[in-house]
Amino acid sequence: ELYENGEEHCAMTEYSDKYLQYGNVSPPESLKPKQAYQPHRGKMEGISTFKSDYLPYDVVNRPARVQEEYKPRPGEIDLGTTYRRDYNAHNVQPLTLARPLERKQVRGGKLDTIPTYQDDYRAWQVPRREPNKLDSTYHPPTEKFGNLTTFQNDFVPRELNLRQSFKPPAVAKLSGLPFDSVTSHRSSYVPHHLEPKFVRSKDEYKPSSQPFEDLTTHRHDFKGLLGEIPHSFKPQYSKAESNAHFDGMTEFRDRFQPWLVSLPEVHKAKEYVPPSGAMDLNSTSHLDYIHHEINPVAPIRPVSYGRKSNAPFQASSTMKDDFQAWDSCRQEIIKRHQEIPKPTGKFDGLTTFRSHYRPHDIVPTQSFKPLRVVLPSSARFEDGTMYRTEYTPKKQEVCPANYPSPPGYVFVNTDSRGHKFFRKVTPEINKFPQTNGNHVPKEIAVMS
Repeated sequence: ELYENGEEHCAMTEYSDKYLQYGNVSPPESLKPKQAYQPHRGKMEGISTFKSDYLPYDVVNRPARVQEEYKPRPGEIDLGTTYRRDYNAHNVQPLTLARPLERKQVRGGKLDTIPTYQDDYRAWQVPRREPNKLDSTYHPPTEKFGNLTTFQNDFVPRELNLRQSFKPPAVAKLSGLPFDSVTSHRSSYVPHHLEPKFVRSKDEYKPSSQPFEDLTTHRHDFKGLLGEIPHSFKPQYSKAESNAHFDGMTEFRDRFQPWLVSLPEVHKAKEYVPPSGAMDLNSTSHLDYIHHEINPVAPIRPVSYGRKSNAPFQASSTMKDDFQAWDSCRQEIIKRHQEIPKPTGKFDGLTTFRSHYRPHDIVPTQSFKPLRVVLPSSARFEDGTMYRTEYTPKKQEVCPANYPSPPGYVFVNTDSRGHKFFRKVTPEINKFPQTNGNHVPKEIAVMS
C-alpha cells in the first residue's frame, strides 16, 4: 500500500517490479458431485427383508420333567470323619524359652565421659587457601546508547485501509410468486392398500383337576436324629467382695484444690408484648382442603400365630448350670540364679581401645596436580581470526525519524492518522526518469 499524499503517488513497488502478473487462468473445476435430490420414480413395495425371508415354525410346549420319588438309604449314618479316624494324639511338653539370661553389670567406679575421639584426635594447623578470583569491578558505560534495532531499520509504517467485504447482506428475499404447495413426497408417494393386522387369540384358562399338595421335600423326606443335649462349660457366677473399709478419699479429692468462680451473667429476656387485634386461625389448608373418605389399607403381611404358654419362665440357662468358676491368682515372676559371678575388685578405668591402640604417623598424600605457573614464551601471538579477515564494516545510518526535522527533507503535510510527510531535497538531475523506466519517489513517509 502507498500513502495518499493528495497530489501524486507512485504505483511502482518492488513486488510489482520483480513478480510479473500471469494471464487469465480459470480455476480448476470441482469433481465433487452436486448435492441434488434425485427422486425414485418406481413403485414402492411394502415387502421388507424380514417379511420375504421369515419362515414361521410350529411352536410346541416344552415337556414337563417328572421328579423322581425320594427313597431314603437303609442303615445308620456314620458320623466319623477322616480327622478322627487318622489323627494320632501326641504328648506335648511345655516349651522352653530360648531367651538368654539377663546380665546386669553394676560397677561402682566413676564413669569417664571423655570419648575416644577427643582423647586420641590431634588437630593440626592447615593454612587457608587464598582465592584465585580476579577482582573485576563493573564500570557502567559513559557514552549514550545510539544503536538501532532491526525493527526500527526495516519497518516502514503504512496506513490501514479497510478491506471491502464481499459477504452478501443477511436480508430475506421475498418472492412475488404464489406458493404452489407441491413437495417431493406429494408428487412421488404412491398409496398402497394395507392388509388387516393379525390378532392372536388368547388361550382359555383350564384349572387343574388334581388337589394341591402343600407338603415340601423337606417335610416329606426329613427325619430327625436322636442326640444328646449339649452341656455348658461356663463356670459358676460368684460375686467378688472385699471386707476392707473404704475411707472415701480418692486421688481427685486429694489433689484437687477448689477456687472461686464468678457466677455467669444472667441474660435478661425481653418482655413479651402480645400483638394487637384478633388472631385469624384459618390457614390455607383449612380453607381450601376438601375432605375425602378413604378406606384403610389392608396389611399385606401374613397373620402371625403367636405361641402362648402358661408355664413359668425358667431363669436358668445352660451356661449358668454347667459353667464352674475357679479362683485365679497372678503368677509370680520366675527368677533364675546368676551363673556368672559379680566382680569384686576395683575398676581400673582402662578400656580395650586404650590398651591395644597404637598411634601411627600420618603421611600426607602427594599431589600430582600441576602448578599454576605462567610459562613465558618468545613466540609471537597469532591474533588473526576469520572475523577480522572476512568482516566488512558497514556504515551505520541514522533513521530520519529520530530528528524533529530530518536533514535533507522538507515538511509537506500531516494525514488523519498523525503521519508527517517530508519531501527529499534532490539535485536537478533526479527530476528526470531513470534509464530503466522507474521513477524516483519524491516523497517518503516518516513516523514521528
